[in-house]
Amino acid sequence: MQTTRLASEIRKGDRRAIAKGITLLENDAPGAAQLLKILRPPRKAFVVGVTGPPGTGKSSLVDRLIGAYRQKGLKVAVVAIDPTSPITGGALLGDRIRMAAHEGDSGVFIRSMATRGWTGGLSRAASQTIQLLDASGFNIVLLETAGIGQSDIEVVAVAHAVMVVLMPGLGDEVQASKAGLMEIGDVYVVNKSDLEGADAAVISLLAIARGMKSKAPAVVKVSALTGDGLDKLVGALEPIREKFVGGTSDLELRSVRGMIIETARGAMMKKFARVSETRTEELARLVMAGRLSVDEAAAKLAAN
Repeated sequence: MQTTRLASEIRKGDRRAIAKGITLLENDAPGAAQLLKILRPPRKAFVVGVTGPPGTGKSSLVDRLIGAYRQKGLKVAVVAIDPTSPITGGALLGDRIRMAAHEGDSGVFIRSMATRGWTGGLSRAASQTIQLLDASGFNIVLLETAGIGQSDIEVVAVAHAVMVVLMPGLGDEVQASKAGLMEIGDVYVVNKSDLEGADAAVISLLAIARGMKSKAPAVVKVSALTGDGLDKLVGALEPIREKFVGGTSDLELRSVRGMIIETARGAMMKKFARVSETRTEELARLVMAGRLSVDEAAAKLAAN
């Protein structure tokens, strides 16, 4: 399918074209850059980043949010960033399995993507995929990160709102304050609220939130299993969405800046990967001979 025709089908919301376009972006295949240039997305999709430590129930919560936003008549896309399989290079967890109930809904599109070695929980092509989904007419894009703990904070770069999912009993509220998650979150969710310690976790998070000078993030207790508290979670996100829909430029500026940075970083990583092993070995021999320090050798490698 020619790039121009593919872009036209993507704009119409054709699911097969959307999937093909995303694959093109993931593989950085010929025509990928041209596709995004043709689409020139309208930037109308509200992007919610869903992040937090592994095992906190992010995927189950995303599944609940899909249903809540569909009840509002909004089209929802999910980009679930999974760890990479060491064998196939593909997504390891396959979050779509958890969201199988929505497979038959034409207003929902779910895609699992592999990190492919990308640090910070985001796939290299995640920001480009969001642009494509935006051009496809989706109202909401839920970006779920791989959940890699303290470095899982890059999601803030491309999202309009960031939802940090924690759970009771693991000291996550303390981990959040140390990991920098409290600086990026707009809404903090204590999931699995049926477990002992949920109220204590909420109190701890509220205390941390009150001590923040830059903003006062919301703290919500939810059970993705039963749906309890889901209305409060959607209610906490709604003012941010209304602000975005109203054309507030600061949210969009943050997101676009993040997309530019992530795309540039991907290009630099690609360029760096092309550096030959021969050059690295040459520099290593110079270091061993005492002619260069490791820092000097690294600077020379980075300059190539």
